[in-house]
Amino acid sequence: MTRSQSSLQSTNGRIPRDRDNDYTAEVISARRQFIEQRTDASLRHVSSYSLDPAILPGNVENFVGAAQVPIGVVGPLLVHGEHAQGEFYVPLATAEGTLVTSYNRGMRLVREAGGVTTTVMDDAKQRGPAFLFDSAREARAFGEWLIEHFDEIKQAAEATTRSGRLRNIEQYSASRIMFCRFNYTTGDAAGQNLTGKPTAAACAWIVEHCPQVRQFFLESNFATDKKSSQVSMLHTRGKRVVPEATIPGGLFKEFMRSSSDLMYRARQVSNLGGFMSGVNNNGAHSANGITALFIATGQDVANVAESSAALAYAELRENGDYYYSVTIPALIVATYGGGTGLATQRECLEMLGCYGKDKVRKLAEIAAATVLCGELSLGSAIVAEEWVSAHDLYGRNR
Repeated sequence: MTRSQSSLQSTNGRIPRDRDNDYTAEVISARRQFIEQRTDASLRHVSSYSLDPAILPGNVENFVGAAQVPIGVVGPLLVHGEHAQGEFYVPLATAEGTLVTSYNRGMRLVREAGGVTTTVMDDAKQRGPAFLFDSAREARAFGEWLIEHFDEIKQAAEATTRSGRLRNIEQYSASRIMFCRFNYTTGDAAGQNLTGKPTAAACAWIVEHCPQVRQFFLESNFATDKKSSQVSMLHTRGKRVVPEATIPGGLFKEFMRSSSDLMYRARQVSNLGGFMSGVNNNGAHSANGITALFIATGQDVANVAESSAALAYAELRENGDYYYSVTIPALIVATYGGGTGLATQRECLEMLGCYGKDKVRKLAEIAAATVLCGELSLGSAIVAEEWVSAHDLYGRNR
């Protein structure tokens, strides 16, 4: 009996695991057999992959195989950013027909117009502890104490991290509770985990030096992890990025069978519709491009819940040109750590020149520019009454 066999936990209906090394071919095969026997499913395709399971600790548990999501490429996307400059071919992982075609069409329109200008307006990732006191007055006094002792708190937090930097601490009071948002820059990491450890160290220092604190919770739901929120839209969570482009009116007629004045009228209707329905996004489908790019490049896909929040703005110029921008206030991306080092995900990041150190703002600008192109394309399809026919042509898989 091999070591792996001897250390496999007794199943009794539980998924097989190996306490010593849970990523060997033997234990992975045992798990697949376990699932096949109990579900009557065949995992022939799930078991076909080229990545080395030895790289997976820290990314997935109970590994049995890989999901093969089709990847299409769109472009060239012409970007004039502060970090992304030039033409890019963007990988989109999706099973939705017409998505790749739509984004490709939008990129052609924008390229003919001279490209997308992108600007990273802000960069901050949060952890949101809450501190409880005997009274509201003590909570107010604590807010003043936090400001006075920020340098010491910053030092305690940053002693636990190589790349995280505490920028500032926002304060929001309610009852006898002080809710805080510890704002960090996180280097090339998305910062989901990076913000937790330094904030825990900072809170420990605070409790030690401020006896008025009766209790604290490391996360109060004020960081709004993986949830869209008004506070993140007004401030920033991740990267706040603005892509913008000005499209000559004639290009809409030439490439999109629409017009700038019709696009602007539809924008006014969409703004009103979004206001009436209470959405956090007055655009068309920013989640489509962001999700597809996230899957392709190994991002935490659950962050689409907040990363896809978007504020679309348009102007119809006197000469018929159409200015269009999308403010993305909570774009959470990484070029290092997490799933970015997995086999296909790393290749897709390398396709964009975005793998590794000092590339995260470049990726954020490319993602934002991609969103803008998709918005213009779908918006044009709707006003040209081609949306349904496009799905009939490209999007049906019977």
